[in-house]
Amino acid sequence: MNFHCFLADVIVIVHFAYVAFVVVGMGAILAGIVMRWRWVRNFWFRMVHLLMIAVVVAESLCGILCPLTEWEDRLREAGGRPNEPGGFIARWAHDLLFVDLTFSEMTVYYVAFGLAVLLTFILAPPRLPWGKST
Repeated sequence: MNFHCFLADVIVIVHFAYVAFVVVGMGAILAGIVMRWRWVRNFWFRMVHLLMIAVVVAESLCGILCPLTEWEDRLREAGGRPNEPGGFIARWAHDLLFVDLTFSEMTVYYVAFGLAVLLTFILAPPRLPWGKST
């Protein structure tokens, strides 16, 4: 395996981790609302979660392809293997990340997910770290 393809595989895994944090984080927040878990109201966790999906929504609404996707594609081309993830984990992560939808369809899903994350701020607002401790 050449170095460019190795770096592309690393980017796929980082990209997958980013998406997993946003999706699993939302599931945890929803479960936490129902189960009354205090940790899902952690201000920093919730702000990072919101900002991560906000970046995706903003990129999509502006017609910008995800920089991680572009970077991976360019590295694969430089390595002589466009759109062919190398290792097992990279192929698995790549197949989970890249579905057969148009950019417009994905934008609708990103915006809907972003609005759902925003809605959790209304249903279960995060605790402010500088507020009174009770």
